Formats: sequence, C-alpha cells, structure tokens
Amino acid sequence: MTDTAPSITREQTARVQTARVQTTRVHTALFAEVTQKLRLRAKELLESGEVVSVIGWEAGRFENQTTPAFITDANKVDRLIFNEYCANTLGKYVLSEKLDGKVAVCVRGCESRGINRMISDNQLKRSEVYLLGLPCPGMVESPEVSHASEPSHAPEASSKLLSKCAFCTHRQPVVFDEYLGTCEATDETLGGLIPKPIDPSERFSDVEELEALSLDERNAYFEKLYNNCIRCYACREVCPCCTCRECFVDQARAGWQGKQNNLEENRFYNLTRVFHIGDRCVECGECERVCPMELPLMKINRKMVKDLTTLFSVPEAGLDSETISPLNTYDVADLEEYL
Repeated sequence: MTDTAPSITREQTARVQTARVQTTRVHTALFAEVTQKLRLRAKELLESGEVVSVIGWEAGRFENQTTPAFITDANKVDRLIFNEYCANTLGKYVLSEKLDGKVAVCVRGCESRGINRMISDNQLKRSEVYLLGLPCPGMVESPEVSHASEPSHAPEASSKLLSKCAFCTHRQPVVFDEYLGTCEATDETLGGLIPKPIDPSERFSDVEELEALSLDERNAYFEKLYNNCIRCYACREVCPCCTCRECFVDQARAGWQGKQNNLEENRFYNLTRVFHIGDRCVECGECERVCPMELPLMKINRKMVKDLTTLFSVPEAGLDSETISPLNTYDVADLEEYL
C-alpha cells in the first residue's frame, strides 16, 4: 500500500465508504434471476454451436469472491454466476478467445463500452461477439482474505461500493444482442435500493482539486506517485484501449524507453500511456482496480477526458463504435490552446 494521495476528494471518499448495497429481497432476486437466465442462454448458445465460448464469472474459494470464467462445454454452464462481487471487467478477454470462433460475453456498461472501443480500434469485429447484456447495480469490494487454510475462515461480506462503480456514468450496457435483465431491474426502477453513480456535476471534482494545486505541489504529487510505480504493467494488460501488437515499452531501442525502475522512466511510461489512451478511455477503472500499489491512475485519465471534453465537446468514449476519436482527426477550427 502507498501513501499516495487518494484519487477522489474527501467528500467523494466518504460517499464511497458509506455507499451500501442493501441485502434486500429485490437485490437478491435480481442476481438470482440474472444468473439463471445467463446459464440457460449460455447452454443454448453452446449447444447450438452459435458460439464456441461464453465469458462470464464463476465463484472463487469464498462466496464473496469471483473470477473470470471461460465456458466451452454446455454441461458446465452451472459454473456461471452473477453477483455483487463480479468486479473484473471482461471485455478484453475476447481478443484471445475469439481466435477459436464467435464468443459470447457478459456485458454491463463498462464491458459494452470497451467492446465498442475495440471495434473502433479495429481489434474486433462486431460479428465475432455475441453480447449478453446484464443489469448492473454496482459492484462491491471483496474483503481482505485471511491466509488461514480452513474455508471456515472466510472473510465477512463487504458492503463498500467499488470506487470505479461510484464514478460509473453508464451502469447499463450501451450495446447488446439480448438483455438478460427485466424492466424492474434498472437503476430507475429499483426505488433507491442501489447506490447511484456519482452526480455528473461531480465527475471531475477530483481533477479540479489536482488542478488547484500550485506547480510545486503538483510536481511533488506526481513524483510521489511515479516513485511508487513498480512497472508491473498490470494497468496496460487489463485496459481495453491498450491493444497495440507491440507496446513501446517492450521495444529494445536505445534512447527510447529504458527498463530501469526509477522516477524518470516511470513517469515517461505512465504519461505516454495516458496520452495514448486519452481520447479513447472508457473510464472502466480497471487500471486503478488492479494496480498493486493502489495508484490513483483514474484521476490522471479523467484529467485527459476532462480536457478533451472541454476542448472538443466530444461524447464519452465507447458509447458507439462509429465515433472517431478527436485525436485521430484534424480540423482547422480546433482550439489553439490544445497545441
């Protein structure tokens, strides 16, 4: 763990910490209903040969843990589950699974935007995926796991909303082939039982807090941040926008990007990556979730998103697969401030 400043403001932190996924009958029924529908459709799709694989989640060692599941046998669809601990975003797994044929993948708002982004980047064809839309009420953190060997030492259930879900602006899938929820299981119709995403007016408040720092304060902030980076590249591997066949950090070119783990090299890697995905980031928050050093990576990503939104009035990335990213186009009317 690092003492790097948090990626959200104190008020937002308080909201994330106190946001509770209530264990009501409506909430429990939502996950149970979707799980049954998911298993039924996965079985039908696999048996018919329409898809060769179904990507979803399965239970971990404890009931409040899940892991990505890759089901290729129709007789094993009962492994699939959907609950409030399905934290992993699944979209990028399609890139490796599609090599064997058409793939069905569970999509919420984050996965569907990632799929659209990969289609836009020519990494994926829409015909290669079958999208199973799921109603997402927001996921909660899985509690710390004890190293005890006995299953009876399972951690108690958590009710802390994931930070990436608190900042989510599109919990429901933006594209799908079929929707496995019901009209009663949406953000608007659950009667306030599920914590809502952050208010749109607060979307960039953490960025504005960073912008308000003096030059020296900002320099100190980023030095502390990048000194803590261990260059494991987990952020790159999980990001649906990082799809280059060969990443620049893997190229052996003198004077380009070294392999040392130091402040300058770390800063170069992180800032280059931020600019590379800046106009394509779907704000899924996976980079920050998987970072072993708990670096506030989404704060920097949102800074880029904020600037691009202000300068080019572009819609959020990944809402469709046709919109061209602003940094891939040129217009003589572009604001000179960007240059």
